[in-house]
Amino acid sequence: MLRKTCFFLLLVLLACGVVGYNLYRSGNLQKAIVAEVGKNLTSDKNSLAALPTILGFDGPRNYLILFLNNTEIRPGGGFIGAYGVVTVEKGKPQIIKIEGTEILDSAAGKNIGTVPPNPIKDYVGVESWYFRDSNWSPDFAVSARQSLELYQKENGVLAEKIDGVIGFTPTLIEEVLKIIGPLSVNNEQFTAQNFTEKLEYEVEYGYTAKGQTKPERKQLISDLAAAFLDNTKSNIFKNWSKYLPLMEKMIQEKQLMVWSSDKSLQTLVSQNNWSGEMKSSVGDYVLWVDANLGALKTDVAIIRELDYSIIPSSTTYIATAKMKFIHNGVFDWRTTRYRDYARVYVPTGSKLIKTVGSMEEDRSLKTGVTDSGIENDRQWFGAFIAIEPGKIGELTFQYILPQFIVDQIKAGEYNLLAQKQLGMVNAKLNLNLDFGKSVMSAAPGEDQKNWGDNKYNFATDWQTDKTFSSKIKN
Repeated sequence: MLRKTCFFLLLVLLACGVVGYNLYRSGNLQKAIVAEVGKNLTSDKNSLAALPTILGFDGPRNYLILFLNNTEIRPGGGFIGAYGVVTVEKGKPQIIKIEGTEILDSAAGKNIGTVPPNPIKDYVGVESWYFRDSNWSPDFAVSARQSLELYQKENGVLAEKIDGVIGFTPTLIEEVLKIIGPLSVNNEQFTAQNFTEKLEYEVEYGYTAKGQTKPERKQLISDLAAAFLDNTKSNIFKNWSKYLPLMEKMIQEKQLMVWSSDKSLQTLVSQNNWSGEMKSSVGDYVLWVDANLGALKTDVAIIRELDYSIIPSSTTYIATAKMKFIHNGVFDWRTTRYRDYARVYVPTGSKLIKTVGSMEEDRSLKTGVTDSGIENDRQWFGAFIAIEPGKIGELTFQYILPQFIVDQIKAGEYNLLAQKQLGMVNAKLNLNLDFGKSVMSAAPGEDQKNWGDNKYNFATDWQTDKTFSSKIKN
């Protein structure tokens, strides 16, 4: 309740400037929200006290906005096709700049001196690490810092004065358009149903019919942003009760993430779960992360289904993470062969047994290499796979779980945190857990009547982070 209330307040104030802030201070907005949610906002004094700073009442605040296209998924939420810089002073937002990232990257030149992660270099053929590819970490706080570092290196506007980074996907815009209705911009109508596809077409192909040059093609994004802000201003007070649950949903589904350069504010952001960070866990852990590398906007046509299983083996347990990619697209302007570099993040101390389904390159029959590393105190394994339109592809990582999880199971308890990738949509999760000893109870699944065998099976959508726990007979 806390995080959605505060995020809603922030949205209102950014949209409505000084008027919104004064309305909040007068108590009218507080009373309206309390009447709706039945809670006392004063219970979180730290969050409310931070709002004047966030909104520039003690000095201008500059925010780098990342437009994360999740139809071209990247570890940090989606390909950064465009960005914006917004200055907020005394509650009033001012758009300083919105443009395509390729403009900033091109101006930086070919040799900016930063080597990209190997998969970007190997499968995209890019020799330098540019701002557009900066969000390689699945932890938004890490990605945001990297994005800001490269933005500064490329001399972006107000680069040395950025106070925070906000990332969001088209999914958020689509959901807001369901509330405010269609936007008419440059004789084109954008709706909740056509927004992402239409915008992609116009900036990739449609601009030529309008006589625009390639550098001018993303001016449409700036025009859309201005229209979106104007419409939100006039709509938000009338429909504020709809925005409140929407902000909660978008945060939980990781379609909206925030990072602050101010350590105290970032602590607040993290505590309220706005940050899109990799979470700590006391037991087992799995996070599957995909990176679309040169496959157009094909993620719009991909359905994912992760099967996660464990089985006993001698004195340990073997875990298997198998992702099924169902490619419902065709070869056209938007979708093509899916080229994906996938990583699975698992507990530190896990040891890889084998990888099945990795490929050396597109349409290759030769098995690809499996990479590995440590990030945020988690072990990861990574490999490349390509899936043809109309086909189903599978990539499997099998590994030995670390001893501390074995000890927990022996002690009669198993816990799993399954984190969902930033920006991901259309994903499912299936658990098939065999402990080799009787399961006394598990959650979710308390209503099952036939506990007592060795297995806990559960299937669910994977639009948010999921937690699971089991009590096991010693």
